[in-house]
Amino acid sequence: MVHVFLSLPPSPPLYLSLSLSPADIISTVEFNHTGELLATGDKGGRVVIFQREPESKTEPFSQGEYNVYSTFQSHEPEFDYLKSLEIEEKINKIRWLPQQNAAQFLLSTNDKTIKLWKVSERDKRPEGYNLKDEEGRIKDICTVTSLQVPVLKPMDLMVEVSPRRVFANAHTYHVNSISVNSDYETYMSADDLRINLWHLDITDRSFNIVDIKPANMEDLTEVITAAEFHPHHCNLFVYSSSKGTLRLCDMREAALCDKHSKLSDVKFSHSGRYLLTRDYLTAKVWDLNMESKPLETYQVHDYLRSKLCSLYENDCIFDKFECAWNGSDSVIMTGAYNNFFRMFDRNTKRDVTLEASRESSKPRAVLKPRRVCAAGGKRRKDDISVDSLDFTKKILHTAWHPTENIIAIAATNNLYIFQDKLNSEMH
Repeated sequence: MVHVFLSLPPSPPLYLSLSLSPADIISTVEFNHTGELLATGDKGGRVVIFQREPESKTEPFSQGEYNVYSTFQSHEPEFDYLKSLEIEEKINKIRWLPQQNAAQFLLSTNDKTIKLWKVSERDKRPEGYNLKDEEGRIKDICTVTSLQVPVLKPMDLMVEVSPRRVFANAHTYHVNSISVNSDYETYMSADDLRINLWHLDITDRSFNIVDIKPANMEDLTEVITAAEFHPHHCNLFVYSSSKGTLRLCDMREAALCDKHSKLSDVKFSHSGRYLLTRDYLTAKVWDLNMESKPLETYQVHDYLRSKLCSLYENDCIFDKFECAWNGSDSVIMTGAYNNFFRMFDRNTKRDVTLEASRESSKPRAVLKPRRVCAAGGKRRKDDISVDSLDFTKKILHTAWHPTENIIAIAATNNLYIFQDKLNSEMH
């Protein structure tokens, strides 16, 4: 079944403002591996991390709500003096590393530079230093007449975010993807024409594993649009191109290819058996063992076919919609216009269109299915005409909790979090 979702807005709401600043527009959304943390990046170079509230006996419905955990400036605007090129601070992608100890680590990237951040908590402070006073100043050693053992004393919880690595100077073109390998030691970064492989501990060199740059740039016919590692096999990765080519590559020198319409996103299923791709009008599921054609094809907004010319003229046709799997790989999700997003159940073949809006973001409000009526088509009472769609409101970035039916939707400068109604009624 396609799940019924109700609203769980963050408290306080993220970026909820009357005047929209371009710097506040959310550019990426990513859950960590447990789903307890949710990170967003924006065009102003900021990263906001939300933490899920623990279950409360007095407030049984509070579990699932995400509150602001930490906010930090990840990237600043820069200028490349050699190329006379401004490098904007916009966060293109965020990827969490699997948790190895008490601290969390995440990678964030703008167009050129990738950074590794450590997120840790501190609820104790050391006191009773021998060579420092209470304000941290070094004491005159002559005044120290006795030794004392420093002790840890409780303090208010403080979240510290610190940069651990900066991976720079490896990309000539704009970075569009980063993906952490299943060996947890390496990751790859992809720009328009090249894909590089990095070791997480080495910042001054990387290995080029894909290069589609032609000898003569006038012969350029395609660019890389997305890249991702296989979730279980560290030697496999996939990348897609603007030509619609989807290549599954084995770093032991094997590859699969196909050719179809322009792809804007590609995601491995959690099982690693399937690939989910998104082009402008459709979402497709591919079986890695069947490269000749997609296993399933889902029409996202087929009603736009009659408007493709005008969408090309206003550049909407170049919008890059992301896609996401649910935790069991049985439902897929992707965005559309008018702040609509679509969900498709692979088992029942049912689908639903939902809307992320201020009206639907009231706590515990149940999302009502929406329906778009094609131009000239028969229109029901609550149907929306394709001619009245707002193409400036678009859901480009979505994320699904790795194990539960909780989804995060970025709509311009607002982040919406929705939870499955059945799931929430269990608490």
